[in-house]
Amino acid sequence: MTESRFLKACRGEAVDRTPIWMMRQAGRYLPEYRELRKGRTMLEAVSTPDIAAEATLQPIRRFGFDAAILFSDLTVPFTPMGAPFDIKEGVGPVVEHPIRTAADLAALRLFEPECGLGFVLETIRILKRELKVPLIGFTGAPFTLASYLIEGGPSKDHKLTRSLMLTEPKFWHGLMALLAENTLRYLRAQIEAGADAVQLFDSWVGVLDEATYRECLLPHMRHIFEGLKPLGRPVIHFGTSTSALLSVMQEAGGDVLGVDWRISLTDAATLVRPIPMQGNLDPAVLLTTPEVISQRAKRIVKQGRSLPGHIFNLGHGIYPDTPLANVEALVEAVRGS
Repeated sequence: MTESRFLKACRGEAVDRTPIWMMRQAGRYLPEYRELRKGRTMLEAVSTPDIAAEATLQPIRRFGFDAAILFSDLTVPFTPMGAPFDIKEGVGPVVEHPIRTAADLAALRLFEPECGLGFVLETIRILKRELKVPLIGFTGAPFTLASYLIEGGPSKDHKLTRSLMLTEPKFWHGLMALLAENTLRYLRAQIEAGADAVQLFDSWVGVLDEATYRECLLPHMRHIFEGLKPLGRPVIHFGTSTSALLSVMQEAGGDVLGVDWRISLTDAATLVRPIPMQGNLDPAVLLTTPEVISQRAKRIVKQGRSLPGHIFNLGHGIYPDTPLANVEALVEAVRGS
C-alpha cells in the first residue's frame, strides 16, 4: 500500500497520474447501496461490520477509485462518550440531550475506542483483508462535533455554538479538550486497526473567523495532529467554506489540506506553505454533462500539478441524485488528464 499513488501523493511524491476518490463515495447515488440499506437505519448499517464493509467496497468495485473511505458517520463517538443520538433520514444526527451547561459537560466522558466503537475497528480489519487500495479512516473535528452536541442537530448558522464559545470559555475549552482527546484516541485506534490514512472532517468550521479559530480551536486541533504524527500515517485536514482559514488550519496540522470548491487550488496554494492538497470539484458539476465535467476536472488536475502533491476529490460529498454515468465521466477525465 505504501507505493499506492494515493499515499505517494499524500507524501508529496511523484505519481504516474492524479489519484481520485470522492467523499461519500459509498452512498445513495449507488443502486447497490440503496439495496443494501433497505430495512436498515444508518446507525444499524454503520454498526454492523459486514454491512459497513460491503458499503465501503461497493464504489471500489464499480469505479476502481484509488482509495476507499470507511463507511461510517462522523458522529458515532457521541454514544460511547455519553451523548445518545440518532441519525434521522432527511435530517442528520440528532442529539437526545444537547450539551450546553457545566453539568451537561460533566456527564460526558473519555472512552476507549476498542470498547466503545469496536464495530468500527472490526469493519477496518475486515476491509484490510479485502481491499487492494488504501483505506481512509475518519471522524469529525472537535468544532463540528461540538456544533452537533450544542445545537442538538444540524444548524444553518451555529449561533448557539458561536455564542457559547465566547461567553462560556471554561465550558468551551473543557468540551474541546474532551472532544480532542476522544478524537485522537479514535483516529489512533483506526490506524492501529489498519487504516492507511485518516481524514479529519471539520464540516462547519467555516462559520468562524481566523482570530476565533486561533483562540478557541487551535490548541485543541494541534493536540490531535501532534498525537497522530508518531504513527506515520497521512492525515488529511478538511473543512468547508474555509478559504479564510487555510493558513491557520495548516498551522494546526495535517499532511494534506482539503480544499472545497469556493477557492481554486491555485489561489489556495498562495495562502499556505507548500503542502499536498485534496480537492476540489463542486459536487454540483456532477449534475451537469460529461463535457462540462471533463472540462472542469481537467482544469483542476492541471492546477494540481503545480502542488507538492494532489489528490482529486469533490469539494464536499457527492449528491445522492448524481447519475452514475457522470461519475464514470469524471473518473475517465481525471485518469486521462
